[in-house]
Amino acid sequence: MLLDIGATLEKVSEISAAAARDGAQFVLFPEAFVGGYPRGLSFGCVVGDRSEEGRELWLQYSQACPIVDGPEIERLGAVAAENKIWLVIGVIEREVGGSLYCSIMYFSPDGKLAGRHRKLKPTASERLIWSDAQAKDSLAAVDTAFGKVGGLICWENYMPLSRMALYQQGVEIYVAPTADQRDRWMNSMIHIALEGRCFVLSANQYVTKSSYPKTLQEHSDLQNMPEVLCRGGSLMIGPMGNVIAEPLWDQAGVLFADLDLDEIQKAKMDFDVVGHYARSDVFDFAIRDR
Repeated sequence: MLLDIGATLEKVSEISAAAARDGAQFVLFPEAFVGGYPRGLSFGCVVGDRSEEGRELWLQYSQACPIVDGPEIERLGAVAAENKIWLVIGVIEREVGGSLYCSIMYFSPDGKLAGRHRKLKPTASERLIWSDAQAKDSLAAVDTAFGKVGGLICWENYMPLSRMALYQQGVEIYVAPTADQRDRWMNSMIHIALEGRCFVLSANQYVTKSSYPKTLQEHSDLQNMPEVLCRGGSLMIGPMGNVIAEPLWDQAGVLFADLDLDEIQKAKMDFDVVGHYARSDVFDFAIRDR
């Protein structure tokens, strides 16, 4: 829940445990699930000015985000270990006394933080509250027992070179936690699956205004907003662009699917973006400061 880190961590634990009981080995949560995606809030910002009320709201928001490598992060690792799952989750991290970063965190079944990706470029008004990441904090894929996993957050997925950085590492399960609730998001996920010849898992939240704390429900920024702030739309795509889990709209829930990794190799028979289609004799690719 927005502004309530304790309730949010309890929700993560409940959902993860339920998914594990149903046989899940890999559980993906949406962008900013921990810390919160403050949809509809302006934080008192206009071009050339910021209000004191907005700064106060940002203080409340930032204080409800977990400190980098702090006890809340340890709790997420414990959830992964308790349920013997890979837990991949969107987290708004707070540097001690400073900036916020929108991240994907990868927790292994032994509870360790196996990887972290920070959003390279927050989108539009997100830039007012979240900081740009550096290359050293991003773009690394993670090895698991069932394949290479990596991903990008929301509109980072429209950055071709960021995608290529993951493809070059042999990503097989591509995660795309998002806050984009548009129908056309599915088209982008299908394209990425076809381009990378990988499974694409995208998770988004279903959010209503009534799920916000009472103080925020009455905030002037939200007065003209609809009750449903985000429709959701989580989905899963196979490496030939086939939809293996249809988008989940207008309700909270969990999608399940079995992934057959042999489908990746079969899909690369006629297209491999970093193999026989790469044309390394024509193109060079590099990531700075890595």
